[in-house]
Amino acid sequence: MADAVIDVVGPDELPDICALYNQIFRPMRDVDSFQRRFRGRYNSLMLLAKLQDRPVGFFLGFELKPTVFFSWFYGVLPEYRRQGIASQLMEAVHEWAKQNEYESLRFECHNQHRPMLHLAIALGYDIVGIRWDPDRGDNLVIFEKVLSG
Repeated sequence: MADAVIDVVGPDELPDICALYNQIFRPMRDVDSFQRRFRGRYNSLMLLAKLQDRPVGFFLGFELKPTVFFSWFYGVLPEYRRQGIASQLMEAVHEWAKQNEYESLRFECHNQHRPMLHLAIALGYDIVGIRWDPDRGDNLVIFEKVLSG
């Protein structure tokens, strides 16, 4: 199991996160698209996971409502998957959310992203609904985890 260094980062690292995103997801996005999504959002959080100073994963999220934090994107480079890095990112988000007095975390995931679905269940998330994604023409599974103490 990898022992990634997970750091809270700021806007200056958004180009690194964008580069990671574009190696993992399609369609590709530019830095401006991330900046637009964060505009007007409260308590945005960006995490960068590194192994030996190499960025290998990231997290992006923001407040959905005063008691709920929304996990917008998790990503780990394909060659670094199945080493516990996504779990480390998720645990870091859980701790940050608890420290910032959120009661629960929520995220959405496409059904074809099976490893993320399995990880969410393993970490105690509940399926609380589905939502149609008109951009992709597919359903998203909505997960939520109540944070305790």
